[in-house]
Amino acid sequence: MRLEPIITEKSMRLAKEGKYTFRVGRRLNKFQIRKLIEEVFDVHVTGVWTIRVPGEIKRTPRGRKRIVQPTKKAIVTLAEKEKIDLFEESKK
Repeated sequence: MRLEPIITEKSMRLAKEGKYTFRVGRRLNKFQIRKLIEEVFDVHVTGVWTIRVPGEIKRTPRGRKRIVQPTKKAIVTLAEKEKIDLFEESKK
């Protein structure tokens, strides 16, 4: 299972509101994502939004093509007064 935090300006702005963004495995559903986040970070999740990001074909400067695989993002809302420190290693 894949679980990587996404660190961008927008995701850091959302983190101040208690919403954290992760790149997750494409086959995980919301219930599995909730369980995974709660186990890894020892927090209580109140909501999960998922976004499917389609793959694409990009061109390199020499005209070659590079395929970017499709992924899935999850925006996880935590209970009040809880937070995840994304710059520290997880407890597991």
